[in-house]
Amino acid sequence: MSLTEQEHPFAEFIKILGKGKKGSRPLTQDEAYRAMKMILADEVMPIQLGAFLMLMRIKEETCEELAGFVLAARESFQFQPGIKVDLDWSSYAGKRRHLPWFLLSTLLLAENGIKVFMHGAGGHTQGRVYTEKVLQVLGIAPAASLAEAEQQLTNTNFSYLSLLHICQPLYDMINLRPVMGLRSPVHTLVRLLNPLQASHSIQGIFHPSYRQVHQKAALLLGERNMAVLKGEGGETERNPDVECLVQSVNHGELVDELWPELFARRHMKDDDLNPEKLASLWQGQLEDEFAETTVIATAAVALKLLGKADSQEAAHTLAQTYWKARNRERLLPG
Repeated sequence: MSLTEQEHPFAEFIKILGKGKKGSRPLTQDEAYRAMKMILADEVMPIQLGAFLMLMRIKEETCEELAGFVLAARESFQFQPGIKVDLDWSSYAGKRRHLPWFLLSTLLLAENGIKVFMHGAGGHTQGRVYTEKVLQVLGIAPAASLAEAEQQLTNTNFSYLSLLHICQPLYDMINLRPVMGLRSPVHTLVRLLNPLQASHSIQGIFHPSYRQVHQKAALLLGERNMAVLKGEGGETERNPDVECLVQSVNHGELVDELWPELFARRHMKDDDLNPEKLASLWQGQLEDEFAETTVIATAAVALKLLGKADSQEAAHTLAQTYWKARNRERLLPG
């Protein structure tokens, strides 16, 4: 029987999303799970995948859909973590106005005994500076597998792993961005993957409306401690020039917390996005109030999430203490 005579199993999900203004509806969590399971098993035709991703893009993901997608993705990893990771840190947006100063925040946490696992994907949007390439400039080698990431975490408390080595089908879908001209639900769900089952996770988004979607999806996924913020450029980075609303799951409870701006006037965007400036700032050779405050302010949000401080002020003071005491002779501990 030809494809025109027998409906493809995946057509069910396209119909749910595409029946027009009155007939369409969001997927349930189970439907989203089954749809993503088929996609990751390569049981979907390319034309169906394109239609599905763009229909989801037009309507935007619900927390139930996002949770279903993530559950299916996690099942596909077939990897059981062998170490305890403190903080999962996603990095998928890339930066275009400022350098990724948040990388120094993660290294600062690592230097003080916090195991930080970072995952991301780079190069899918022209004109942005991506984490993986910046780390390479700084002499920090990305891991090539989840097992190698665990070894790096054991040795240095920090590891970065590309989505390519976590889930290649998701990596391939993220790289459809130049083909489609638009982001897709994949850009959202990858931030919630937490592949090494860290006890805490932190995510940055660009569009404020996605904060609550991430927050509630994390709750549906059983995450006990996570935080999401509108990060500079969409990365997990607090911009000290503006107020920062952090929406969290704290021991299973939904919590919203507003962090104040730290400067009276906004800073201009960087003219030179040279990644070597990160090393210069760490080593004390570069003076940049915006960059230094960004590093400290971002680390403070993470420290509060991790329970290392019980107030914003205490978290900021602790982050400042870490920064002043950093080992300026190297970027990574150990």
